[in-house]
Amino acid sequence: MQITSKLPEVGTTIFTTMSKMALDYKAINLGQGFPDFNTDERLQGLVSKAMADGLNQYPAMAGVPALREVIHQKVKTLYGRSYDVDTEITVTSGATQAIMAAVLASVGTGDEVLVLEPCYDCYLPAIRLAGARAITIPMVSPTEANPLFSIDWNRVKASITAKTRLLIINSPHNPTGAILKTTDLEALEQLVQNTNIMILSDEVYEHIIFDSAPHLSLASSPVLADRTFVISSFGKTTHTTGWKIGYCCAPKNMTTELRKVHQFMVFTVPSVLQYGLAAYTADASTYLILPDFYQRKRDHLAAGLSKTRFKTLPSPGTFFMLADYSDISDESEADFSIWLTQHHGVTVIPVSAFYENPTAPSSNHHIVRFCFAKKDTTLDQAIERLTKI
Repeated sequence: MQITSKLPEVGTTIFTTMSKMALDYKAINLGQGFPDFNTDERLQGLVSKAMADGLNQYPAMAGVPALREVIHQKVKTLYGRSYDVDTEITVTSGATQAIMAAVLASVGTGDEVLVLEPCYDCYLPAIRLAGARAITIPMVSPTEANPLFSIDWNRVKASITAKTRLLIINSPHNPTGAILKTTDLEALEQLVQNTNIMILSDEVYEHIIFDSAPHLSLASSPVLADRTFVISSFGKTTHTTGWKIGYCCAPKNMTTELRKVHQFMVFTVPSVLQYGLAAYTADASTYLILPDFYQRKRDHLAAGLSKTRFKTLPSPGTFFMLADYSDISDESEADFSIWLTQHHGVTVIPVSAFYENPTAPSSNHHIVRFCFAKKDTTLDQAIERLTKI
């Protein structure tokens, strides 16, 4: 039977393609964003205990109360916002499902959603499935004077129309590693004043931020929090990307609509994982140690790449680092990434893959993304290969 595709432009993603190539060419995969080391044995034990204790049946649709309480306490302590445990916090099947549920709940046919690109690959399909239209706004690309991607808020403001219903923000930002500053929050507050624009704030790397910089969650701004879905991920904070446990904090009226979608997408998420995470994350040190842990890995990779022909860009947050390869090749980012895998056995991701039109010249800046959420031995093996280019 023939199906009329709702996502006709979506095929095999660059992440799937590059990961398959990494296997085919026995390359070291620094492309896809997942750790190659295990999670804490304490967390493994807590999940096993929950399973042995018989906590294996359907938990509450909104999430295990103990886990929602831990999220409440964490957000209140770090960002000053007190979300109601019963009506404003929802545990989801990863951040991706939270993003999909938030978009489906908040926009529909005729609405416009502002998206800053490069952007995480689930944003645009979610918007299309909701029947809305994505308005992509390019971030300012790096220069020697300013080697970080940044947001041109005047350009964002110029993109707002009467149809604008949602704005998607991501900080720390995947794939660029950029983080929001106080001036960004101030600009965003002014931007949405006297409008009906909601915000989706993707903050999955909230605890992976470096050089003693604070994470400026949108939950920390009363003006913004009152209109924002704040989304985060236990997969990033506990090195368990395969568990797919995330959460969304939002005002009661917005959470009500999100849960209507959530309950018919997945209803709820694995009970034993929630119980294990509740007991584990109650100890704040489990996530407060992450900046130092990942900064050591970032600096390790940067030191190694300094011995190669790549030029690294600053990485204020996430477990990704961008590098300019213009001294090596003038190929497009996708072609270069394929060449690097095939001929030098190291897999990366082209930043152009995070644009609506990956082949456009404006999407290609001769920059690729490395993931440093890897064992030091993995990073060292990759660096050794890259020094031979």
